[in-house]
Amino acid sequence: MVELWHRLIFFAPEVRMGLASLAAHKLRSLLTMLGMIFGVGAVISMMSIGAGARQEALSFIETLGVSNIIVEARESPNWPELQKVRRISQGLTFKDLRTLKENLPQVDLVSARKRFRPSKIFPAVAKDLPKVMGVAPEFAQIQHLQVTAGRFFDADEAASGAAVAVLGDTAKRALFGYREAVGRYVKVNETWFRVTGVLAGQAGYQSEVEGVQVEDPNLLIYVPLTACISRLEDNQSFLKDEIDGIYLKVRDSSQSIETSEAVRAILNATHRGAGDFTVIVPAGLLEEQRRTQAIFNFVMVAIAGISLLVGGIGIMNIMLATVLERTREIGIRRAIGARQSDIVRQFLLEATLISIVGGLLGIVFGFVLSRLIAWTAGWSTIVSGISIVLAFSVSVGVGLIFGLYPARQAAQLDPIEAMRYE
Repeated sequence: MVELWHRLIFFAPEVRMGLASLAAHKLRSLLTMLGMIFGVGAVISMMSIGAGARQEALSFIETLGVSNIIVEARESPNWPELQKVRRISQGLTFKDLRTLKENLPQVDLVSARKRFRPSKIFPAVAKDLPKVMGVAPEFAQIQHLQVTAGRFFDADEAASGAAVAVLGDTAKRALFGYREAVGRYVKVNETWFRVTGVLAGQAGYQSEVEGVQVEDPNLLIYVPLTACISRLEDNQSFLKDEIDGIYLKVRDSSQSIETSEAVRAILNATHRGAGDFTVIVPAGLLEEQRRTQAIFNFVMVAIAGISLLVGGIGIMNIMLATVLERTREIGIRRAIGARQSDIVRQFLLEATLISIVGGLLGIVFGFVLSRLIAWTAGWSTIVSGISIVLAFSVSVGVGLIFGLYPARQAAQLDPIEAMRYE
């Protein structure tokens, strides 16, 4: 610690001299720093976009469940295509559900799913109508749904097709505000459902990824699958899939990809190759996302690094000009006893100060830029400590590297010739 203090005291005069030199040419110093400012800001903002995208993707995959396999019914694009498919396959059915249960002992939990879009709901809601999802009681375990009030419906209610419902967090607030919801009734089209539970809020998405149509889980009303089909489904749905999704939870998540191949093989056989379903493996999506994110980070940092390289060239250019301007000063310092190492240290320190100050301003610029991107584009951005340390370290390193050549040029000037320079 004492040795470090002595070193700081030793460098203090040169630091003051370097700061004075920068202050004497404020505009030139600022223009020289712009490369560092934009470079550091670009690195931080690009990495913050990448970190935000990674977090959203991981949250999305967690919503699907890393140990889960999801079978989605694939909708036909038009009526003739649908009729053609139906001549070959009946679509996803309860028979498929039973076949998968019987042939996949490594699967721990299974739930079919049926979506339903109501035309009216009471109590009336001001904005979007909550959607109804018919599922089995096991769905709560498969998707790790957390009940904050009441309970999820049980096996007896599911078997009898009881008119009971569990509300997502946003659906509950849309229907009942902040009043107690458990025990009250919700009318979906012409059917009354008694609310048995309310779920905790979850990360919401409105998108489609790899064929998975993801609803906002907070704006859903979960009902027993049998109740959804018998009480809500219309009678004109003979060309629709009996169920539109199957969720399977594998006992060991390391077997999810292998099990998904078995699921695909079984359904290809039972559907006679109609291609009317999609098998989604969140674990596979996770690996793909990691590879994509690594490429994205590399490209973004490489692009931002070009700004730092340009900034380094700017530092070298201005330091070479400074050496010419201060040739006589260098000659006087050498004449009164300054060594070559002292001259190198002086000019190298000035170049480093430019990169340090530019780096600090770049950190502020990057933070502001990432927040601006998040606000204007609606993207999630996360400024991490690693991105700040990395960008600042590279900035200082660039200053040292590109300042070394001008510093050596200054130190190698002949003292006599330097003193004669005008």
